[in-house]
Amino acid sequence: MSRKQQLHRPGPPPGPPADDTGCGVLHVDMDAFFVSVELLERPELRGRPVIVGGTGARGVVSAASYEAREFGVHSAMPMSRARRLAPHAVVLPVRHERYTAVSAAVFELFHTVTPLVEGLSLDEAFLDVSGALRRLGRPAAIAAKIRADVAEQQGITCSVGVASTKFVAKLASTRCKPDGMLVVPADGVLDFLHPLPVAALWGVGERTENALFRLGLRTVGELARMPLERLQRELGTAVGRHLHELAWGRDPRPVDPDGVDKSVGAEETFPTDVDDPAVIRRELLRLAEKVGERLRRGGHAGRTVTVKLRRGDFSTITRSRTLPDSTDLSRVIYITACELYEASGLERVRLRLIGVRVENLVTAGAAPRQLALDDAEDGWHAAERAVDQAAHRFGRGTLRPAALVRRDGPGAAAATGRRDDEGNDGRGR
Repeated sequence: MSRKQQLHRPGPPPGPPADDTGCGVLHVDMDAFFVSVELLERPELRGRPVIVGGTGARGVVSAASYEAREFGVHSAMPMSRARRLAPHAVVLPVRHERYTAVSAAVFELFHTVTPLVEGLSLDEAFLDVSGALRRLGRPAAIAAKIRADVAEQQGITCSVGVASTKFVAKLASTRCKPDGMLVVPADGVLDFLHPLPVAALWGVGERTENALFRLGLRTVGELARMPLERLQRELGTAVGRHLHELAWGRDPRPVDPDGVDKSVGAEETFPTDVDDPAVIRRELLRLAEKVGERLRRGGHAGRTVTVKLRRGDFSTITRSRTLPDSTDLSRVIYITACELYEASGLERVRLRLIGVRVENLVTAGAAPRQLALDDAEDGWHAAERAVDQAAHRFGRGTLRPAALVRRDGPGAAAATGRRDDEGNDGRGR
């Protein structure tokens, strides 16, 4: 069984409701969200392997139906490999506007339950329902109501983990997928955690997993029983303590409804590798326009601009610059991204993928900004917000820089289809 199958295999069969006393945290996760939304308009595809993602030669899987997953298809997999694994699968292009609309409706439903909603992405969120118990009943009953309301109002299914902490709630929702609910009693956390593979712990990627295997640790329980000092000596002080705490079910973080996105970014994979700086700069402009629009739409600004440059051999470098002031201006993001690209030494190197990301986000207008005499930034803000308004009213691309009007040449990029290509890292809807 593969690592990914281990992490996502179904949980225990339904049985008598577990004791949900003290389990005020829910993790709600839509089941194969992008695919589920597509099937609302294509019901004839139900029961068939369906893949949503980039349809070009270098597209990437954004989501796969559970029928497609049986063939080994999973998100972030190159579409070419997914087609080989599931040659009879139906491949559909990504439609982010549609998924965003359904997500907004689902999150509106969450907010009728509790104001304490922490969005992680379009299709998952933590809810603290401790304050809703007198009004709506016990946590398990609230979770069941959410599942029923999502199915009735949106026609899609979700899985819900019910626990005393965020970490355990998220694990629980993963173990009961698809279309399930799992309650982990507050006094049964260790019974639930300790038989799980170490890869189930947050922060355990393949490299850390291999390091744990070398120590003879394959389950969470085995990791928990290893002395903290040994873990820290082998893995580092911070990582060792982090995994030790999780292995004992300790996660003090509250559900944070006010948390801002960690970053906002976009990236593109070219149909063929590109070494023309003019083409690269045009794509940087288009990505900067995307990122700036998302920042303004979310009410955010950021100080750190990062470019991602992937060569044809898949080796990747990133370059970042922290600005004196936070910005949500596409123009500033573009200029900075170009300067980072030019300083990378890759201007004549064939590139497979480029990306632009803005980090260190704050609420727009919250950070002080020092203006020079005759500063034209306010004029650029007005211009870019006018473009945003036109896009909202008439559709994206109605107004755009002249350099982006023609995109049918060799540098026209193909959407990768990766979920994080079109959205936010970390929290955000």
